[in-house]
Amino acid sequence: MLKNIIFDCERMKYEHSGLYHFCYQLGNHLVENIDGEKEKLTFFSPNKNANLWSRQNRIMQNSMQKFWMPALDGYDVWHATYQSSNYLPRRNKRIKVVLTIHDLNFLYEEKNPRKTKKHLNHLQDNIDRSDAIICISEFCKKDVLNHCRVGDKPVYMIHNGNNHLSNPQLDSRSYHPKKPFLFSLGAICRKKNFHVLLPLLKFNRHLELLIAGVTQDRSYLNDIWSLARRLRVEDNLRLLGSINESEKSWYYRNCYAFAFPSIAEGFGLPVAEAMSVGKPVFLSDRTSLPEIGSNAAFYFSDFTETHMQNVFENGMQEYSSKNMEDAIIERANSFCWHKAAKQYIEVYRSL
Repeated sequence: MLKNIIFDCERMKYEHSGLYHFCYQLGNHLVENIDGEKEKLTFFSPNKNANLWSRQNRIMQNSMQKFWMPALDGYDVWHATYQSSNYLPRRNKRIKVVLTIHDLNFLYEEKNPRKTKKHLNHLQDNIDRSDAIICISEFCKKDVLNHCRVGDKPVYMIHNGNNHLSNPQLDSRSYHPKKPFLFSLGAICRKKNFHVLLPLLKFNRHLELLIAGVTQDRSYLNDIWSLARRLRVEDNLRLLGSINESEKSWYYRNCYAFAFPSIAEGFGLPVAEAMSVGKPVFLSDRTSLPEIGSNAAFYFSDFTETHMQNVFENGMQEYSSKNMEDAIIERANSFCWHKAAKQYIEVYRSL
């Protein structure tokens, strides 16, 4: 019997986000790998994404569905791609729910215990409605098992794939670096911890630091610039805002090194992207990052100036002396969307 599957892309309304790229990449590869004689795929997506997967069946998402989902008669599986989603078939219990959990970052970010409890309770409600749970890293899976009640539901780990960096190109509006540069990427918010990179510019004045990403926290952006002025490195710092895929590819391919000192990640896709072109990668040793970088990356175990400079200096020497580029690319290639899609399809079939 044909299994009707709904793939929830509601979070694609937020462009330049990790969840947008997760849904886009996994959706593309599900289309490529689905067996039309066994499964039928329908996309639950915002109107703004109507041109994507135009040949596939579609249910248009709207905000009222938070309160009253359509009956969804005839569907068998709902894949909720965001662990805190408000869009689940709570009335139609016949539909099996697959829940992807990306992270429990609120455990590491949130300072207010009541807000932490609120996030955890909402996640638990979604887990209670789910029939299978998929975590995107072993670290995330461990967090879920330690902090949530999963009962006898199966909990799988499926790593994200790696995005293909194509058409590396800057245009006339792009920032063209004037010096060799460190590159970093992510939303401008405190968990990304970008400010700890600024002292590296004090020790390495031949370098620029380029940080790309939308600003989510204006006060943190102001703090970054205040620290840069205090260290007198503001002329070597560039915050690029959102960039397109061609610009991103160019900065990855041409950077001196990639730095990502985040303190809360469920996977860390920018790490895999930077490694895909063999760049030296410098990471915090927090949450999922050591799992993704493995022994192909270098790690900051604290964020003091001297420690970070020592890690950076020694890492660059090791990268050069051991010719690590091929090993780094090999690690990046272990993250594959084609493989991930096939694993997700096997979970759908198991329900």
